Amino acid sequence: MSKVRAGKRRRQERGEGILFNTGAGQHILKNPLVVNSIIEKAALRRTDVILEVGPGTGNLTVKMLEKVKKVIACEIDPRLVGELQKRVQGMSLANKLEIRVGDVLKTDLPFFDACVANLPYQISSPFVFKLLLHRPFFRCAILMFQREFALRLVAKPGTKLYCRLSINTQLLARVDHLMKVGKNNFRPPPKVESSVVRIEPKNPPPPVNFQEWDGLVRIAFVRKNKTLSAAFKSSAVEQLLDHNYRIHCSLHNTKIPENFKIAEKIQAVLENTGYSEKRARSMDIDDFISLLHGFNAEGIHFS
Repeated sequence: MSKVRAGKRRRQERGEGILFNTGAGQHILKNPLVVNSIIEKAALRRTDVILEVGPGTGNLTVKMLEKVKKVIACEIDPRLVGELQKRVQGMSLANKLEIRVGDVLKTDLPFFDACVANLPYQISSPFVFKLLLHRPFFRCAILMFQREFALRLVAKPGTKLYCRLSINTQLLARVDHLMKVGKNNFRPPPKVESSVVRIEPKNPPPPVNFQEWDGLVRIAFVRKNKTLSAAFKSSAVEQLLDHNYRIHCSLHNTKIPENFKIAEKIQAVLENTGYSEKRARSMDIDDFISLLHGFNAEGIHFS
């Protein structure tokens, strides 16, 4: 490679000449050691189709093209699409790259074996659940997140960061924190530290209706330090569950007594299942599955 071409390639790797939109989460991973470590942890195979979201200037993309069958890169910024196209132009690997321009949250995901991405941080949560509800199943995802978001994903019951995100993700997948990545590994550097996480979908998935599950968990975690008995006393919660219960009874030709009060039925389920005085912060997946079955058995649904 000539000195001119080598210099151009280095400028492309560093993203020089581009004004990055940090408000849109554009922080290019510039450290080749971190790039190589991510690829190593992804355990890529020659036959793999890889989904990458937010490829930026292609530092991760180009390395993956050397190891896999195909990379499908989703990018919303036409400027960066142009940079990526210039980066691979003339390379023998260029025909293994498919670039999709647009918002990945608003489009159907393609078939892929694994997802490897330095995600724009503001789409972290919706993208995780879009991934986990995607079919057919993929093998794993190796994703860069804001440090605190990553720690919430892996948080256990009883810990400070344990939340609805933690339990919903862990219901659908095995999640592992792989490594910390300092802010100086990016250009421009973000204001926060980052982490790389491995997400492996549970296949087969748990025998739970996720919309029902999330409806229950949402109520419980609104005030995760409150007892469930207190959490379910919200008038909005009672109205929702009363509405759903009446639909259930109508569908099953069940007559509702004139003096029926949903609050009493909710409290009875909580007491009968033994969760009335429990708090969401300390409940695990099995606890919530048991509680959901208890509600459903009495005709109370959350979606």
